Amino acid sequence: MSSIAVLIPCYNEQQTIAGVVADFRRALPDAAIYVYDNGSADETAARAEEAGAVVRREPKRGKGNVLRTMLRDIDADCYLLTDGDGTYSAEAAARMCAEVLERGADMVVGDRLSSAYFTQNKRRFHSAGNRMVKALVNLIFRSDVKDIMTGCRAFSPLFAKTFPVLSRGFEIETEMTIHALDKNLNIAEIPVSTRERPEGSQSKLNTFSDGVKVLLMIFKLYKHYRPLPFFGMLTALFAALSLGLFAPVFIEFLHTGLVRQFPTLIVSGFIMLAALLCLSCGLILDTIAQKARQDFEFKLTMTRMMMDSRRRKD
Repeated sequence: MSSIAVLIPCYNEQQTIAGVVADFRRALPDAAIYVYDNGSADETAARAEEAGAVVRREPKRGKGNVLRTMLRDIDADCYLLTDGDGTYSAEAAARMCAEVLERGADMVVGDRLSSAYFTQNKRRFHSAGNRMVKALVNLIFRSDVKDIMTGCRAFSPLFAKTFPVLSRGFEIETEMTIHALDKNLNIAEIPVSTRERPEGSQSKLNTFSDGVKVLLMIFKLYKHYRPLPFFGMLTALFAALSLGLFAPVFIEFLHTGLVRQFPTLIVSGFIMLAALLCLSCGLILDTIAQKARQDFEFKLTMTRMMMDSRRRKD
């Protein structure tokens, strides 16, 4: 029988964690449920343990740090990630795991935005932020992922053991999506229903500060994963500015044979040098990124061989 691990990172969720563990226990009765306490100051760990979860602790604060430890420590045939605040229903859990175990998906996205999320979510800027991030990532990476920032996902062991976690906080969801898109991994999407937090339960997500972190993460990963288009835009910008400054000087020279605006000519020359430098950086980094993709494919192959060998021994 294939093993399933339910991963629940938690920080001060004593009000909801027992119910979350119970819900996913009913949906996936054979799964191992892991609650990683991220330095809670309340009874989160005790209540999770009473509900039957395996409780571990991650002292480094931030969801990205917790997920890094989870994926490193736990071995399973399917990993299901959810939040400890009770906002994600467990109804779709079995279908999400089936996409990994039976249909070979590397990452299954629990799509909130195609259901009633926008009518249920009372935080106006959260909805706008979700739409903006979704549009931006899909535009840059030429994809059509329905929900970029969902915290409900399922992973194959191949994804779990080869995903390089760089983020520390809530931007981890965006990083996972972009990684899967860039590496051409198999992505499936399953609609999931959500519900409001119970009264007294507080969200740890700050709309503006965490939103800025997500946008910076997109910007950084775009530069890392798509260096030629990124630096190509800078090249075009600098080249256009340089030509805009140079054109009046050149036109005057054609009419009078004189160059009176030497400072403008010098500045335009330096800006054009910056454009050529950006183009050179883009070409070099694009070659490096292509080599990184080739190395990642080799790593995937070796990881799969190791997992197959382990299964045969078991």
